[in-house]
Amino acid sequence: MKNESSIIKAARRTIEMEAAALSNLSSLLDAQFEECINTLAVCTGRIVISGIGKSAIIAQKIVATLNSTGTPSIFLHAADAIHGDLGMVQSDDVVIIISKSGESPEIKVLLPLIKNFGNKVIGMVGNMSSFLALKADYILNTTVEQEACPNNLAPTTSTTAQLAMGDAVAVCLMERKGFAVEDFAKLHPGGALGKKLYLRVSDLCGENEKPAVQAEQTLKEVIMEMTRKRLGVTAVLSTEGNLLGVITDGDLRRMLEKTDNIEEIKAKDIMTTHPKIIASSEMAVNALDVMRQNSITQLIVADDNTYKGVIHLHDLVKEGLI
Repeated sequence: MKNESSIIKAARRTIEMEAAALSNLSSLLDAQFEECINTLAVCTGRIVISGIGKSAIIAQKIVATLNSTGTPSIFLHAADAIHGDLGMVQSDDVVIIISKSGESPEIKVLLPLIKNFGNKVIGMVGNMSSFLALKADYILNTTVEQEACPNNLAPTTSTTAQLAMGDAVAVCLMERKGFAVEDFAKLHPGGALGKKLYLRVSDLCGENEKPAVQAEQTLKEVIMEMTRKRLGVTAVLSTEGNLLGVITDGDLRRMLEKTDNIEEIKAKDIMTTHPKIIASSEMAVNALDVMRQNSITQLIVADDNTYKGVIHLHDLVKEGLI
């Protein structure tokens, strides 16, 4: 590229180096990785993840990811562990220790203590001849050729590799345990993400009015019902209560454009006989998709042709789904 600034060059070099390291990381996956996943999958306690410095920060992120995907985990700072917090580790826990060098003084003190407790130790390490690599029960190899730091000192490429390895572990455990969307929803009930995963049409339409008219009712009665219920729509029902069609504000406007003789018009004359409907058991986010695809602002809710109500775009806006 012409006249590329030194800033852009440095940023591009950093990203390309880290991308190359991640690409190489996949080639380091072997039987040891599979043994780690199997060990973690059958753990009856928690996954305790420890580290020092930048590796400790990565450990906290991995703990958060594991907890949110159904694997109970806690963070244990390596320095705090050897000053009293080691009591957090229970007999049925599996411990993951993260370190680039595998030679940190805190790690050298911590690892033998955990081994003496009888816990399995997994080392996520970037030096395969290090103390951690040689003493751990299993190894997650996060070796990188060099840091993106121009002095090859600041943890950059190495922490990216640790982060990616943690994600790989979490995803493999999800698949091993059959962790589904429903399970994810249970652990993420708050915010827009949670609502997209658990909020159903029935949760919203039940709070709305249920505008409805009979097929033989007059235009005036239709307008009065739509005005009272203030949803811009009304269902048209048979005498048995089955859904026959729907009338919207748009249907009324189009009817008035076509005729001046409105005295004899009945609901059945202007209703749409095959309206867009959605089942009450559907996810609310699916209702939003239907509205967007058809450029409409409300949907009739019906189960087996039984009218249940109306869900409006405003309901979805209010819940933060848009």
